[in-house]
Order: sequence, then structure tokens, then C-alpha cells
Amino acid sequence: MKPLTIGKVASRAGIGIETIRFYEREGLIAEPPRRESGYRQYPEDAVSRLRFIRHAKELGFSLKEIKELFALRVDPETTCKEIRERAQAKIGDIEDRIQALQRVKRALNGLVASCRGRGPVSECPILDALDQDGTDRR
Repeated sequence: MKPLTIGKVASRAGIGIETIRFYEREGLIAEPPRRESGYRQYPEDAVSRLRFIRHAKELGFSLKEIKELFALRVDPETTCKEIRERAQAKIGDIEDRIQALQRVKRALNGLVASCRGRGPVSECPILDALDQDGTDRR
């Protein structure tokens, strides 16, 4: 396998160069050896690891959770059941966020309905509601 430049890795993994550097700093991928010229030389498997990270992020996993998944993946004691349980927990987190977003949507719909869309900004009920400290819920 021929080593890859950071640009080639980024292109193949579908992420940006700065993202790769960030993941190196965060310990999600190992910093590769450098040529005498200073260029990084990535192994081919860096692409698959970065794709894994990208896909896991798309499914809502945090970088901390992704690190844990990597650790579990190489632990011979880990079972598929443990990974499944983590995925189920992620589903629960997503359901909680959906409910929170639905509450926000209802609140915004109420604000929009209270605004005629005419008059000076000083009389805007949306801005007035945003000025409230949160203890005076209408």
C-alpha cells in the first residue's frame, strides 16, 4: 500500500483537511509519520477510519462516543449486544432532542401567530417575548 497525502485521504473520506487535523488532535486518528519534506504519509486504513467517524457523526454520535466505539471495537471482551445497546441509547437521545425541538417549534409558532407583521419594531410581540426573562410564560 502506497502512503497517501492528507489531500487524497480527505478526498477519499469525504471530509476536509482541517477536519483530519482536528481528529488527529482529538486522538481519533493517529498522527501519521512524515516524509523528510514534512508532508504527512497516511496509511490506506486512515480513509476507512475517517469514513467510520463521518458516518457515526451523521448518525448523531459525539466524538467522545466515537472514541468509545473504537475502543470497544478492539476489545476482545466486547459483544455485539453492547454496541446495540449504545445504538439504542443514541435513539433515545435523538427522540429526546426531537421532543425538545417540537416544543421550540410550538413556541415559535405561537410567537409568529401573535405578530401581525405590521407596525414598528418597538411594538413587535416576538421581540417583546424574547426580552422576557423566561419566568413570565404566557
